[in-house]
Amino acid sequence: MIKQPRIYTDFQDPQALPRYAGVASFFRAPLAHATDDVDIGIIGVPFDGGVTHRSGTRHGPRGVREQSTLLRRINAATRIAPFASARVRDLGDCWIEQPYELTNAHQEIETFYRTVTAAGIVPLSVGGDHSISLPILRAVAAGGPVGMVHIDAHCDTGDDYMGSRFHHGAPFRRAVEENLLDPHRVIQIGIRGTTNDPDLWGFSQRSGMRVLAMDEFDDRGWRYVAEEARRVAGGGPVYLSFDIDSLDPSEAPGTGTPEAGGLTALQALRLLRELRGLDFVGGDVVEVAPPFDTGTLTSFNAASVLFEILCLLVEAREKRLAAG
Repeated sequence: MIKQPRIYTDFQDPQALPRYAGVASFFRAPLAHATDDVDIGIIGVPFDGGVTHRSGTRHGPRGVREQSTLLRRINAATRIAPFASARVRDLGDCWIEQPYELTNAHQEIETFYRTVTAAGIVPLSVGGDHSISLPILRAVAAGGPVGMVHIDAHCDTGDDYMGSRFHHGAPFRRAVEENLLDPHRVIQIGIRGTTNDPDLWGFSQRSGMRVLAMDEFDDRGWRYVAEEARRVAGGGPVYLSFDIDSLDPSEAPGTGTPEAGGLTALQALRLLRELRGLDFVGGDVVEVAPPFDTGTLTSFNAASVLFEILCLLVEAREKRLAAG
């Protein structure tokens, strides 16, 4: 870099600069324009062609990138130092050439992620609406179905809506049908809200998913929920999908489909930390809509969640390498 520190040599590391300085990559990690020398790739997917109500999540990656510069290099709760343990890179955005054609857009996303996973990179994504999880899973689960820890206000296992089967309310139904997810190894946490269809989430229960409603979360606590997630996900590969509307709207107003009575940020962080040891092979944080945010609160909480997921991915990768 042109500006060189004269007094504080730690500032040679861009991640140690004052947090208002430097380029706003994810966690101020190095930007990478190729798949070489990358272990964990953080990727923005600025796409909201699958929303059923309020658009704006196409701006999510930029908002989360900016707020992620507030986070530091070491997890004070778990002592994990992800950037010291793996080559973590910001792989830029999987931007869409045909954003007005939903199925074509999903094909673009799938192609991008197949390139990433073929290079042995573990993907961590920031959406974008929740429909992006389906094409990402097509790449991550190309070798066989995976389990999933899904934290959300909604099960997202709906079906056709206004002429589309691939909107943000249906990715995980499609993923089961395409044999990308093993439904018996899927847990959906924080489900709540109102509905027009009394059987809206019936597919989740009938297919064998464990649906853990927000009332049960509140009654039993995050430790119980973490134990249940471990039981359901088991010992195989697991994907982690975190919809920011799982948080209460008081802590995440910037999203398209808010639901009252959600998780606090603290509950979410403690739950994620308790999931250490599961074999996570990818993850995403979706549905951040900065146009509806208040004081960048949603983007900041999303960045904080993203950091916890990054720590989980780094540890899981280290465990796989150690096992040979």
